[in-house]
Amino acid sequence: MFASKVIARSAPLAAPAISNPIRTPAAVSNVRYVSSETTFQVRDFKLHKLDQGPRTTVSVTKDDALRYYLDMVRIRRLETAASNLYKEKAIRGFCHLYSGQEACAVGMEAALRRDDPVITAYRAHGWTLTRGATMVQVLAELTGRRAGVQKGKGGSMHMYLKNFYGGNGIVGAQVPLGTGIGLALKYQKTDNVCVTLYGDGAANQGQCFEAYNIAKLWSLPVIYVCENNGYGMGTSAERSSASTAYYTRGDYVPGIWVDAMDVLAMREATLFATEYCRSGKGPIVLEAATYRYHGHSMSDPGTSYRKRDEVDEVRKSRDPIAHFKDRLLKSGLATEEELKNIEANVVKEVSEAVQIAKTDKELAPEELWTDVYVDNDQWKMRGTTPFQWKLPGKSTPVRL
Repeated sequence: MFASKVIARSAPLAAPAISNPIRTPAAVSNVRYVSSETTFQVRDFKLHKLDQGPRTTVSVTKDDALRYYLDMVRIRRLETAASNLYKEKAIRGFCHLYSGQEACAVGMEAALRRDDPVITAYRAHGWTLTRGATMVQVLAELTGRRAGVQKGKGGSMHMYLKNFYGGNGIVGAQVPLGTGIGLALKYQKTDNVCVTLYGDGAANQGQCFEAYNIAKLWSLPVIYVCENNGYGMGTSAERSSASTAYYTRGDYVPGIWVDAMDVLAMREATLFATEYCRSGKGPIVLEAATYRYHGHSMSDPGTSYRKRDEVDEVRKSRDPIAHFKDRLLKSGLATEEELKNIEANVVKEVSEAVQIAKTDKELAPEELWTDVYVDNDQWKMRGTTPFQWKLPGKSTPVRL
């Protein structure tokens, strides 16, 4: 059903080379195989103002397939650990989990270059991992420890890396910010594209349409991605939006609907979108049809506005990891042993990262005065009271 042809290619019996820094070599160190390539069929894409869309017959090599599987399993295990740490009260404040949406980030990352900037909303743990952070950096950030990607200062919603602009806590605010990044790319005369992600809950905001407008007027290289997981907080898309065809919301901006529970479909849609933007045609909108298993955040049980049966049915019939695993096994692209090795090593990686996230030191109070300006020592900064100041050239604050 899934595989229509298999093209065998001879290769040394060795573990796949892992060039992406997010991927841990240990997680695939036990995998040995002869490389091959298989072709799969993905669901049809829906198009808006486009004569042609992405391919529906797609190929994937064994190397890439195992990497995609590894990356999705890492995100899923990361979020399971985050859920447990939150319940233990090791994580405080907001915590929005990405479980169920793994194919969005992994599929898109597979089609992007590392120097293509990405900006997203506050459901950012998975994207932080795919953009290059380590498991320790993400989990330690959640627990407010020094090993965190922002040294524990940002928490769940504010994680950043080179070419990753967060993690933004204001609903929809990242859409015009991503448009500005696209403007910068055009000024710099690069062929990079900016991926700007938002949820269906933010899709009705006026700032989204203002951003579409200016991006189209100036032909900015921006891929707007609506990660439509069906619910904006506790409100279903059908109750909040007169039109749920989010891929058409750009009006004069072309759009594509994609089954984002399929990592290969997500990759193909993104490849199409990047080629469109890099060619100078301006922005494009992707609607990534996905689903979140948890509530809006950890404080939301997620059962007051939808039934448990609905969540269970998605897990059973559309889960992105289980679906991809089934494809790999049925096509002969991977064996049970290979996938079990990956899963076991990821479990070990996460377990070790959790211990560091729990035990690493917190920042000293003096760190409250750092990372305010590029050069902190040239500015006089007021503290928590009108009488506490950090003076230029002084390592500790003084009371005036």
